[in-house]
Amino acid sequence: MTFVQLIECRTSRPDEMNRLMDDWVARARGRRTATHTLVGRDRSDAAHLVEVVEFPSYEDAMRGSGRPESDRVFREMAALCDEAPVLMDLDVVRAERPAEDTVRRFFTTLAASGELPPLNDLLAEDVHSHDPVNPQDTIGLDNARAEYRMWRAAFDCAFTVEDVLVQDDRVCARWTWRATHRGDFLGIPATGRDVTMTGTTLFRLAPDGKIAETWWQHDQLGLMQQLGALDELEN
Repeated sequence: MTFVQLIECRTSRPDEMNRLMDDWVARARGRRTATHTLVGRDRSDAAHLVEVVEFPSYEDAMRGSGRPESDRVFREMAALCDEAPVLMDLDVVRAERPAEDTVRRFFTTLAASGELPPLNDLLAEDVHSHDPVNPQDTIGLDNARAEYRMWRAAFDCAFTVEDVLVQDDRVCARWTWRATHRGDFLGIPATGRDVTMTGTTLFRLAPDGKIAETWWQHDQLGLMQQLGALDELEN
């Protein structure tokens, strides 16, 4: 279960606090167990700061806090506070991650059976797709849908999203695609073969949360080999 620590404090020395945190991050590089840290300042009271530190679990948090350097930096931080900092330990019982949810729903929708939905709830009207195997970028919702329909007409497929990383308006997903070749694909008639392809897609999300741009990297050469398209070249 995800675990969060809230550290609330008042300080008249915010610059020194920032330098301490920068130094701590540099010293603890590669050993930190936290996955995300956020510091907020009270708009009505500039001396009032709240730090939110997220961990994969309570056990991970305790493993990190048990290190000597963690205890030292907390004591140094407390010394910069005007009063004793207040700590809260929270088990996360509900978390919404809109950017990650959008990307996961995108992959689920691409592989869903039946008619391809309009996708206008997921993609911006002027969505821009970069794919190194295409001679030109795909621009616009209609063109993106046409490209997805081409893949769907050739394969019955499913995506497994292995990892998702989110930073600001960028989301990176590592995925595995498993499919059965049911129709013509780039001139290759249906083979009935089961195929697998791995790849990574970087997404840029617009301010309204829709996907505005994508960068695809996938093993299409490996896919063509599985379909037998390279057999003559290998003989």
